[in-house]
Amino acid sequence: MNYRHAYHAGNFADVVKHITLARVLTYFMRKDTPFFVMDTHAGIGRYDLKSVEAQKTKEAETGIERFMDALPDAPKEVRELCEPFTKLLNEMNEGKLQYYPGSPMVAQSLIRRSDRLSLVELHPEDFAALTENFNWAKNTKTHHLDAWQAMKAQLPPNEKRGVVLVDPPFEDRDEFNAILRALYEAQKRFSKGTYMLWYPIKDLRMVASFSKVLSGMKLGQTLDVRLMIDRPGPQDKFIGTGMVIVNPPYVLEKELKVLLPWLVKLFEIVPGSGSHSIYELVGEQK
Repeated sequence: MNYRHAYHAGNFADVVKHITLARVLTYFMRKDTPFFVMDTHAGIGRYDLKSVEAQKTKEAETGIERFMDALPDAPKEVRELCEPFTKLLNEMNEGKLQYYPGSPMVAQSLIRRSDRLSLVELHPEDFAALTENFNWAKNTKTHHLDAWQAMKAQLPPNEKRGVVLVDPPFEDRDEFNAILRALYEAQKRFSKGTYMLWYPIKDLRMVASFSKVLSGMKLGQTLDVRLMIDRPGPQDKFIGTGMVIVNPPYVLEKELKVLLPWLVKLFEIVPGSGSHSIYELVGEQK
C-alpha cells in the first residue's frame, strides 16, 4: 500500500481514462432515472500539479499539459467529445493549469443530486484527504475499505443502473487476477452494471492472458480499449494504457474511434511509435 497517485496525476494514462469516464457518465445522464457510481481506488480526488510529488516526476508535462496546449487545434468533434472533461479543468483552474481532477472529481462534476457516488480508498493519508475534499457533497460517501471488500459490500446498488471504475495501482503482479476475481463475483450480483477496468500496458504477455480470461467469462458486451505511446520493449516499461469496459454505452465505441487517433498522435513518444485498438472481447448480447 505504498502507491501514491500524486506522483503520476495528469499523465497520459489519466487523461485517456478520465475522458473515457466522462463519456460514459455523460451517456448515463441521458435518462432521468438515478444511477450509482463507484470508484474502487479513489486516491485523494484532486491533485496539485505544482506539488513536490508531481514536480518530482513531471508526468503531467507530457500528459494533461500537452493535451491542453493541443486541444484548441483539435478537430471540432474531438473538442466536443472532450468538453465534459475540459469544462471541469477550466472550472478548477483560473488561467494557468495547476490543479488536476482525479476520477472522483470527474464523476462528481457529472452526476446529479439524485445520483450517488461511492469513493473507496485504503491508504489512510489519502483517505483523509479524499474525505476532506468531498465532505461538502451530500450524494457522495467516502469509505476507508479494501476495494475488493467494498465491491462485495456495495454491489448490487439500490439503483438499477451503475458504473464501477476499478483502477488499482498494480503494485504487484497479482493485480490482474484480483480484478478478474472481483469482476467474477460482482457480475453474479450486478450483471447489468457497467464496469470500467483500467490496466497499465507493460508486459504484453500478461495483458494477453488477462484478455483471454475475460473473453471466456460470461459477460455482457465487453470492449478492450488500448492506447500505446511506444513500441514494445523491456517488460517493466510503461508503454500504454488499457481499459476493459463491460456493458459499455452503445455510443462509446464510435466516440472512441474519433478520440483515440488524435490522442495517440498527441502522446506517442516519437512520430509513428504509438498505436491504438478496440477489441470486442465479448459480443453484444442480442
